[in-house]
Amino acid sequence: MINLVREKNPMPEQDPNIRNKNFLEVAEGYTEEMAVNEAMRCLKCRKKPCMSGCPVMVKIPDFIAKIAEGEFEEAYQIISETSSLPAICGRVCPQETQCEGKCVRGVKGEPVAIGRLERFAADWHAANYGDEEIKPAESNGHKVAVIGAGPAGLACAGDLINKGYEVTVYESLHKTGGVLVYGTPQFRLPKEIAAAEASKLEAKGVKFVTDAIIGKSYTVDELMKEEGFESVFIGTGAGLPSFMNIPGENLLGVCSANEYLTRINLMKAYLPEYDTPIIKAKKIAVVGGGNVAMDAARCAKRMGADDVYIIYRRSAAEIPARAEEIHHAVEEGIDFRYLTNPVAILGDDKGHVQGIECVKMELGEPDASGRRRPKAVEGSNFVLDVDCVIMAIGTRLNKLILETTENLQANDRGGIGTDDSAATNRPGIFAGGDAVTGAATVIKAMGAGKTAAAGIDEYLSK
Repeated sequence: MINLVREKNPMPEQDPNIRNKNFLEVAEGYTEEMAVNEAMRCLKCRKKPCMSGCPVMVKIPDFIAKIAEGEFEEAYQIISETSSLPAICGRVCPQETQCEGKCVRGVKGEPVAIGRLERFAADWHAANYGDEEIKPAESNGHKVAVIGAGPAGLACAGDLINKGYEVTVYESLHKTGGVLVYGTPQFRLPKEIAAAEASKLEAKGVKFVTDAIIGKSYTVDELMKEEGFESVFIGTGAGLPSFMNIPGENLLGVCSANEYLTRINLMKAYLPEYDTPIIKAKKIAVVGGGNVAMDAARCAKRMGADDVYIIYRRSAAEIPARAEEIHHAVEEGIDFRYLTNPVAILGDDKGHVQGIECVKMELGEPDASGRRRPKAVEGSNFVLDVDCVIMAIGTRLNKLILETTENLQANDRGGIGTDDSAATNRPGIFAGGDAVTGAATVIKAMGAGKTAAAGIDEYLSK
């Protein structure tokens, strides 16, 4: 039986005026009844177009069919055949441009809520089978090092440990999870979920070494020559912040979204028992229009700001953040200033931010990305009264490993150069995720990690 209702089953959520003052998860998850009802909207398409939108090729119609039948654990096991992090992907992946973007139900109405159903299956498994014993895989005698404990590294480590490799993951921070931990707020992805995924890998035999900066603590060559690793996967992400290089960016009260979110998420500045230094401001401008900008703005509201502005140089039609994140931000009282671009940050006589000078923009011809290029409207300058500016205009690749690994080649983006199997020009060294492509999505990083694991397996099998 198919449910022909055109709209998705709504996701239960905290009230906006309550949640913008706490860090509890916004979306509360489907009940069993909601999940079954939503799963019955699936048309069971023969060609399964939704799968082509998933970077790790989850068997989407198969797991949805199991949910429709009330077989929730079976649904989880189907997802787990290809996805290492279903509870995470169900929460933070941009399904609207991936699997749900290919769903036939979306042609006349809303697509099936694939992400919500994936989250439901993962949460149901955790609640009912979360304490099950995990048995380590039998070793095949080969040692592999994984650099970076973010989505790419965790996915690669998971596939390799399942194949019997001895895997050690090196992480520069004191917690595993990468951007899932330092960048994604608790109200979007509870940290306990990311920690649980790492714990599962540890139970299978993966070793984690934290506070280890590869390129400083060890080089890649030292890992291979001195520590005995036969292959190395580099999944270090793209975590260096970008700035606009406009006057006033060195004023007190200006910071990157990376720093702001890391202090809140990783260093737990949102909890009163943690004495983490962080900017406490009442009027905050967040510059940028991606998911990181939404996260920073929504965190700022929860940290006590009265007014929070999103300053974005294009229109609402071009903004790259997920529609869900924009919707939540609007509900929570974030003030969007579209077609607006900063030209200077203004300070008082003590060097503190007291305003941001902006100019109105208009859209011209499309640029290389296909979006219409914004251009300034002459004489339209104005000042917004703010006491903090958070820059969320993207991240850059860290060159440390490229600079400290002998003869490792870069690609034309400045990342690590790889072929289709994630192999670099150096035998035994593989790379994937944001370290190769620049900033992208969690699921794409996972897909790259899985591709690399398959490449490493083939390389070492020879």
